[in-house]
Amino acid sequence: MIKGIISRHEAMSGPDAGGSPNRSLRHSSTPMTTRMPTAATDKALDLVRLPPVMALSRGSRDVIVALLDGPVFMEHPDLDAHGVFGVSGTHAFACREPANAACRHGTFVAGILKATRESSAPAICPGCSLMVRPIFQEVAGDELPSANIRDVAMAILESVDAGARVINLSAATAEPTMREEPELHEVLSYASRRGVLVIAAGGNQGTVGSSALTRHPGVLPVVAYDARSQPMRHSNVGGSMGKWGLGAPGEGIISLGPNRSPLTLAGTSFAAPFVTGAVALLWSLFPSTSATEIRSAIRAGAPRWPRSVVPPLLDAWGAYRYLQRV
Repeated sequence: MIKGIISRHEAMSGPDAGGSPNRSLRHSSTPMTTRMPTAATDKALDLVRLPPVMALSRGSRDVIVALLDGPVFMEHPDLDAHGVFGVSGTHAFACREPANAACRHGTFVAGILKATRESSAPAICPGCSLMVRPIFQEVAGDELPSANIRDVAMAILESVDAGARVINLSAATAEPTMREEPELHEVLSYASRRGVLVIAAGGNQGTVGSSALTRHPGVLPVVAYDARSQPMRHSNVGGSMGKWGLGAPGEGIISLGPNRSPLTLAGTSFAAPFVTGAVALLWSLFPSTSATEIRSAIRAGAPRWPRSVVPPLLDAWGAYRYLQRV
């Protein structure tokens, strides 16, 4: 049971630290510096009205974003490596071998959040701290990485107790399922009680449904949208996503690759960090705001349709204006 995991973790971490092993997840204020003109990246950022918020801040080092993904290629010249670190020194967070899918995936998502603003990547919050807790193992070949539910639950728990304010989980179950995962549910509830926002990719099977991850009320599930402001055909949708999820750019996203050259990829894995980055910037600009207020802000700017299985697009500028008024 997850309570046993929490108890053991508290024994290791101190009093203030806050299933199903075969189930797996797949990877499914400082002025802005001059950006390298990249039409695709600018269009993606414009889709969710991030540029005016990015113009106000690069992000605060006090805002810790936990990246639960693959390891990161720390030697990439376009990565703002200051403020990138691992969890308690117990997990290697830098790629050992760049030529594998886990390193490629982790580096790409890290670039969306923490590339330099002069790069061709979105580079939404390079001034924030990025805590990397790998859940995808480096193995040879191009096979999509996966992680079991228990490892993901432990990674969430460790990240919360290490001080994360927001967790980016660019992973989803292999397919939507009504199966409950008690360990994952308990850890997600723990994160919610600690005021941590969890942003999770909705998955890329093109089906209507949900999972124990995307159904949890403490999670903001993310659906990928194309450049025409339409949900991408391969993105999963469902009642929980329509109720409290968000859409974000997921088509033709450009970010960092471990071979030092830009990559272009698509999917909900790469839509999720747009929401994560927006949350991190909002928390940087409004540091005393609660997690509940941040969640309300990013949902308030996006109109919803009753009983829709499709969430609205993130409106980062609308969220900023909402927080100005409260």
